[in-house]
Amino acid sequence: MLTCDICGEQLLLEDDLKTHLLLSHEENDMRCPLCSLSGVSYDELRFHVSSAHPEGKNPADQSTSKHPGGTHTSASEVSLSESCRSGETASITSTPQRPKTRPESSSHRKAKQKRLSSTRKDDQLQCPLCPLLCSTGVVLQEHVELHLMEQRSPGGKFECPLCSALCSDSVSLQEHVELHLDQGAASGSAGSADSDLKLARRLQDEEEQTRRQQEDWQEKEEFKKLQRQFGVDGSGGYSRQVERTMERAVARGLMAPAEFHSKKAELMESLASGADDSRTRTQGVIKALYEHYQTDCRDCVHVWLSADTDHFCSSAGDKGWGCGYRNLQMMLSSVHRMDAYAPTLQDRTIPSIPRVQRMIEEAWREGLDAQGASHFDQRLQGTRAWIGATEIYSLLTSLRIKARIVDFHRHTGPADTHPRLFEWVKQYFSQTGSNRLPPRLVQTSLPPLYLQHQGHSRSIVGLEQKKNGSLCLLILDPGSSVSETRKLLSRESVGSALRHVRKSISSLKHRQYQVVALQGVLSAEEKQISILKSRTLCAERIP
Repeated sequence: MLTCDICGEQLLLEDDLKTHLLLSHEENDMRCPLCSLSGVSYDELRFHVSSAHPEGKNPADQSTSKHPGGTHTSASEVSLSESCRSGETASITSTPQRPKTRPESSSHRKAKQKRLSSTRKDDQLQCPLCPLLCSTGVVLQEHVELHLMEQRSPGGKFECPLCSALCSDSVSLQEHVELHLDQGAASGSAGSADSDLKLARRLQDEEEQTRRQQEDWQEKEEFKKLQRQFGVDGSGGYSRQVERTMERAVARGLMAPAEFHSKKAELMESLASGADDSRTRTQGVIKALYEHYQTDCRDCVHVWLSADTDHFCSSAGDKGWGCGYRNLQMMLSSVHRMDAYAPTLQDRTIPSIPRVQRMIEEAWREGLDAQGASHFDQRLQGTRAWIGATEIYSLLTSLRIKARIVDFHRHTGPADTHPRLFEWVKQYFSQTGSNRLPPRLVQTSLPPLYLQHQGHSRSIVGLEQKKNGSLCLLILDPGSSVSETRKLLSRESVGSALRHVRKSISSLKHRQYQVVALQGVLSAEEKQISILKSRTLCAERIP
């Protein structure tokens, strides 16, 4: 007779038992015949028995019966081998008793459930001690507890399956194994956090490197732009610019090749002499202005003019960068006519622009304005470098001409104007030392003033004072062409041409202006003192 282990009904044949199990009991509710594991599939139960019960059945719990084939087998073997293959389960009346465990706290159960859920793979839970996949957390928990029971050593101790440590009871072993699992999860999360931190740092480093490369590129481009702007980009100086201008004229058919070679030879001869070729020079400008003010401009109460000064304008060789050199030539053209400066000027010719560049380099070698020399890398020849007030001061000091730089560093009037600059120029030209009322028109023996502002420089050759008290500077601009300047020499055109020379307070609105004024001749000792002071060259600031 065969007995159903679920309900106790006795059946004669094995097929009847199968039918009974199929009709009377729930499908897929399989239980382990050797332990309390239940609610598993056939494949899970089969793997469980082979891994958790490799010794087979427990002799003390066997229940044998006659098999139809003539062999004897236990009811548990019949249930497992036959019923399970048909998709059914059978329970064994005799099962090993589970060790008693302490009741688990709610926090303990939540931690365990969280750990079990973290091992889910494709909606199944994997045993941490073997490859078995269980369908539910309860099944996995019972399966792990069976592992813990089997780790009990013959001496009554429970051996940890992960580190071979011995625990006194199953509860201690279970907690010990859970510590292993917690440490594994913590190390995994810590490893993930370290990996994320490393990735974030790497991305930050790459971004910082990209930013620095972009900044370096922009800095190099700005530096190249400034080099091109100030003519120190190695593209050649005065002579090279003249040659390129003539080459373009030949290419456009505006100049014959023979004329090109003739003018190039003249250029080389002029540069070798060091003297300006005077092609951009206009003489007699101050004399023409004096004659005009004698007969016209009755609205002017007072007019002051500088000593006789020639106008020099830019040429093909220095167009766009030579204003500072041309203003220096204007100043020297006035000084050359003054006996007071004769001891310092052995050469009465006006130097060419390449010659002025050599003279400034010589002044640097004497020790003047070391900071400015460093800015130009001690070199001006062969470049299109702009010069300003400090370079003019250095060259004049090298020639033993006493000069001062006055810096009008901010606006001193409404609407961004510089009335203090106009007042200072008036004091410069009206320094007669007499308390008597000056005449309406005065031509002084003073050289012109060098006027520098951002991007350009000009020469102040006089000053007008209107009846209403307003002041106008008389300025010669190197940017004016020879034809425009020569209009001042004609009585018919001087009135209209003078409009380009007058500059009222409202027309000078640059943020900063610098003025270079000549004050006589330096002795040898005074020159050395000026050289020492130029190491930290400072301008007089007004206000």
